[in-house]
Amino acid sequence: MFALQSNNREGAQGARHFPNNCSILGRRSHRVRVLFRFAIIAVLISNGILSATARKRPSREPSPKKANIEAAARLQIFLDRANFSPGKLDGTYNEFTWKALGLYRQSRGEQPQLPPQKGKLKSNVAPDVTGLDLDRIGPVFVPYTVTDADLASVGPLPSSVAAQAKLKFLPYRDAADAIAEKFHSNVHLLEQLNPGKMKTIKAGDQLMVPNVEPFELALVKKIKPGSEVALQAANEIEDQPDAQAGTPEEHRGTTANVVIKIDTKANTLEVYEGEKLIAAYPVTVGSAQTVSPIGEWKVRRITKMATFRYDKEMLKHGQRSGNFYLLPPGPRNPVGVMWIALNKKGIGIHGTNSPDSIGHAASHGCIRLANWDVVRLATKIKPGDKVSIH
Repeated sequence: MFALQSNNREGAQGARHFPNNCSILGRRSHRVRVLFRFAIIAVLISNGILSATARKRPSREPSPKKANIEAAARLQIFLDRANFSPGKLDGTYNEFTWKALGLYRQSRGEQPQLPPQKGKLKSNVAPDVTGLDLDRIGPVFVPYTVTDADLASVGPLPSSVAAQAKLKFLPYRDAADAIAEKFHSNVHLLEQLNPGKMKTIKAGDQLMVPNVEPFELALVKKIKPGSEVALQAANEIEDQPDAQAGTPEEHRGTTANVVIKIDTKANTLEVYEGEKLIAAYPVTVGSAQTVSPIGEWKVRRITKMATFRYDKEMLKHGQRSGNFYLLPPGPRNPVGVMWIALNKKGIGIHGTNSPDSIGHAASHGCIRLANWDVVRLATKIKPGDKVSIH
C-alpha cells in the first residue's frame, strides 16, 4: 500500500515538473504566431515609409505635361527668333504657331503641313518639325533677375478713358504684365514656370522666362526709322502724299522693295523683300462695322510712343465727333508703342495695349500687332513701302 502510494505521488510530481508535449507545442505555436504578426506589421510600416519617401522625392524626369509645354515653347521660340512670330508664347501648339510654322516653311521653299481642323487644335496636336534645327535654341527657359528698370513703367492704370486722359503716361498694370510683354509671353505661362511668384514681383527676384530676345521698352525711341511727333495725335495728322518721315541716315539699313501683305481672313501680316517672304506676324483686323480698308496703300510715317485721339463715334461708326480724349503715350496706349500710318487718314498698323487680343478681337479698322512684333516690323520698312490689304 505504502509503496503504491509513493509511486502515485512521484507520478503527480512528475506531471507538475515535466509538462506533456501538447502544452509545449501550443506555447511555441503561440509565440510563432505573435512573431509572424509583428513581422507582417513591420513589413507594412516599412513599405509605407518607403512609398511616402518615394512620393516626396522629386522625379528627375519631367512630367508629360511639363515636357509637352517645353516642346511646344521650343518651337514657338524658334519661330519667334526667325521673325515668324506665333504671337504670345503660351507653350501650346495653338493656331498661330501652326500658321507661323507654315509661313516659315513657305519662306524656305518647303511644302507647309496642313494644320488640323480647328476643333482638334484644342487637343494640342504637335506639327511635324522635321528639318528644323530646334536644338540651337539651347535651354528653352532661362533664369532672369528682375531689375528696377523693369518696374519703372509699372503703375496705376484706371479703366476709364477719361481718367487715362489725365495721366502723362499709360503704364503696365503690374509687374507681371511688364515681364510677360518683355519676354513675348502670356502671364499664365509665366505662372506655370514660377508658381507663387508672379503676384509679388520685386526688383532682385529671379524668374524663369522663355529664351527670346527681350522686348526693351526703354529702347523703343531709339528704333530706326521713325519720327517723333509731339502733342498732335498720330491718328489725326493730315496726309502728306509725298512726305517721308525720317532722314536718309534713319532709313539706312532698311530693306529695299519691301511689300507688306495683310490677309484679313488668316489674320496674318507678311513682309516680302521682292518675291521672298522674310517675316510674318499675327494681327487683329477690323470688324464687320469698321472693316480694314481693302486695297493697295503705302506707309506714310512711323511714329514711336504716339499720342492717340480716342473718339468713340469715330472708332465705332467712322464719324468724327467733338467728344474725344487725347490719350498719352505708353505701353498701354490703345495703339501700343508704335503707329505706322497709311495714306488713309486715321488708319494705321500699330501696337496694342492687350497682347492677348491679337488674332482674336476685332479692331476699329486698323491693323494691330503685339508691341514686340510691331517694333520688329518697323525696322524692316520705311515710308513709301507698299501695303496690300486683302
